[in-house]
Amino acid sequence: MTVHAVAPQLNADAELDRRTAFCREIAMSAGAVALDGFRNRTPGFGMKGPQDFLTETDAAVERHLKARIAEAFPDDGFLGEETGGAIKSDVWVVDPIDGTANFARDIPHFCISIAFVSKGEIEIGAIYNPALDELYVARRGEGATRDGKPISVSKTSDFDAACVEFGWSNRKTNTRYLEVLSNILERGANVRRGASGALGLAYVADGRSDAYAELHMHAWDCLAGLLLVKEAGGVVAPFLSLDGLTKGGAVLAAAPGVAQGISEATGISLEGAR
Repeated sequence: MTVHAVAPQLNADAELDRRTAFCREIAMSAGAVALDGFRNRTPGFGMKGPQDFLTETDAAVERHLKARIAEAFPDDGFLGEETGGAIKSDVWVVDPIDGTANFARDIPHFCISIAFVSKGEIEIGAIYNPALDELYVARRGEGATRDGKPISVSKTSDFDAACVEFGWSNRKTNTRYLEVLSNILERGANVRRGASGALGLAYVADGRSDAYAELHMHAWDCLAGLLLVKEAGGVVAPFLSLDGLTKGGAVLAAAPGVAQGISEATGISLEGAR
């Protein structure tokens, strides 16, 4: 390979290094805003729709992230849960507080989720739980970490020992949700629901859960977590290739030993499946 061919790749790698460091930094600074809001919030919350909670802190965190990104990368797109935005070839996809229902009821299980997507690929993902001060970061092709230390999915292959998180969405019928729940239970797995899909995905990457599934998620809820799971050695369902950035879609992420069984139980196909 010639020097001329190497140079653009080195420049691209250096740019992704810079964006990864920036993503890590803003995840933590946004977490500080969120944690302050959590500790000092006024009781009460608003509703965007049925079981769709909103607090003042959601908006404050998104303002913080949007301003930081616009300052550092003014040509990039921004897509946030609260304010929407413009999808460009390079776009930051943000959930300012994933787990708002927990946040609103004084349960310290929530996070900030940030993904950077370039030319249809999730290049960088960060999920930060400020209550536990745990920061998950992944970069495509370079593995996943929690607080700077490498993480990997579980080695579980026996469903009698499996712990699966199954998220609920009001965009799908309760009948379908209960059908899938029954399918998972019948395989012998324990099923739980923590009400933060992003953290649910991070926990699969970290081996704390063996699989996470949800029948519909928005991009801001899942992109960072999907990258974390893949980089930690897990298996996921296709999302961006099915127009998930604009429409959302089904999400499945699992340790390899249980992935096929969870796919069959949920009816969600895995990447590469025919």
